[in-house]
Amino acid sequence: MSAPTVTDTCEAELLTRVLSALLREDVVGLRTRSALLHRPDGDWLRLPTPGGDALLLPVGEDGYQSEYAARLPLLVREADGTELTSYDTVLGALRELAEPVDRGGFDAFAEECRQTLATTRLHVATRTEVLARLEPGTGLGGGLAYDALAARLDHPVYPTARGRSGLTEEQLRAYAPEFHPRFALRWLALPRESVTLTGTLPRLWPTPATLGLTEVQDTHLALPVHPLTVEALSDADGLPGGAVLADRAHLDVVPTLSMRTVATVADPSLHLKLPLATATLGLRNKRTVKPGTLVDGAVGQRLLEAVIAREPRFRDTILHADETTYAHAGHELLAVLCRRYPAGLDDSTVVPLAALLAQASDGRPVIDHLADRFYGGDPLALLDALLTLLFDWQTTLFGYGIALESHQQNISVVLRPGGDLRLLFKDNDGPRINAERLDAVLPGPWDFDDARIFATDDGPVADVFATITVHLCAGSYAFGLPKHRDALLDLVRDRLSQAVDRLGGDAAAVLRARVLDAPRLPVKAMVSAGTLLSKERSGAADINKHYTSGPNYLLRGGGSA
Repeated sequence: MSAPTVTDTCEAELLTRVLSALLREDVVGLRTRSALLHRPDGDWLRLPTPGGDALLLPVGEDGYQSEYAARLPLLVREADGTELTSYDTVLGALRELAEPVDRGGFDAFAEECRQTLATTRLHVATRTEVLARLEPGTGLGGGLAYDALAARLDHPVYPTARGRSGLTEEQLRAYAPEFHPRFALRWLALPRESVTLTGTLPRLWPTPATLGLTEVQDTHLALPVHPLTVEALSDADGLPGGAVLADRAHLDVVPTLSMRTVATVADPSLHLKLPLATATLGLRNKRTVKPGTLVDGAVGQRLLEAVIAREPRFRDTILHADETTYAHAGHELLAVLCRRYPAGLDDSTVVPLAALLAQASDGRPVIDHLADRFYGGDPLALLDALLTLLFDWQTTLFGYGIALESHQQNISVVLRPGGDLRLLFKDNDGPRINAERLDAVLPGPWDFDDARIFATDDGPVADVFATITVHLCAGSYAFGLPKHRDALLDLVRDRLSQAVDRLGGDAAAVLRARVLDAPRLPVKAMVSAGTLLSKERSGAADINKHYTSGPNYLLRGGGSA
């Protein structure tokens, strides 16, 4: 059977990613109910269907979180040889095999694919135009161009990550990071008694009078509102009484990779995290800001500061944004986090890990440009320094019972000529913590709002360590740089093993058994938990920490089907 003729490369690439994700997550038994067929043109998986027919999926060996991945963008109906080569027809065929209660999730995922395909086509059409005006530079302001590049790169795992629920092309161009726009925020004045404020607001914060609301100058406090959220506020329930929306926009900002987090133009070291009435990485993964997450981010920061006080070797190499200033009005559409980055970064190049594999304007990956400037043209030397520090820090935290949700978007590499590589962390609101291990060395109280943060054993903590630190922040580079794959897998394995040995004790034994030597590793089932299945059906207490399993590419000779 020959490869399909697909004139739309964007759709072909999207469908290949979608099929690989559904296979990895074993949707409708695609992985566990299928038989492997060896044919002259390559391997196929045969999934039987009711009535005696079957669906055929062409696959190739993968090794990164799954034994196999789709090698062609199609499913084939065995009975008549019909080739299904669009996300609509493929998801329609798989929908027929799902339980009736789950079929709505397939419809929702088809819509997610539609949005992603439209966005990807827009990225292709605007690439030359946008990249020509990006000027990556030093400092936090100069680093925002790298966020724009990262936003044009597919997620290592989630197949429709470029899609943003419900946004039009005009809205993407005006507010999405991949277009590197600049815009002004809207502001809502709220009665002071309805606002919970922790910390001190920045000096650039407007008063109601600044916004043209002199009549409430003495009684109200202004909260910023993302322009995309203004309409949602008019339809929202539970808003405080007496709120007044200012007609006047104020404070120019540039979106970061997160999109709901924006950097202020007047002070690039100040970022504001604002609720967005959209969803990414799954239709249930809303981009609003629950007040409890603001509390948890501040508690997480204090916890990490306490660890570094006991581990002074990280004092100059592991940097953290300050997330202790925030305000909310008890509503997930009325909240703001004032994230302040540390001083002293003006002469440094600050790049989110998510941008390392993104293409620069000349078509080369960002990591190659950084290697040219700071590591004599050797990207493996850069990754060696990065992984050595990352694993040292994250295994140290594991010894305290802590695993951070510090994926590629939440860590930046900080480089300067003649200086050591440093790592900059943000967003500490969603860790997993073994309460017993933490209490033994740093007794609290650690008053996190989200009870799911705490566990009573190492299992959930090791799962986050594997899925975030290992898969997303290490393995993704080995598999994302094919010409260096074998060398990078050795590097990941060796540097992690050295860090575990340095840790020592029973915590090291857990990491060795559950990560380094485990026959299989946990893998995020993000499509299933985020869109395809309801929480009741998936059993996911947290859609970002719902797992299946895949091969352990850290094993010597591993990574092959």
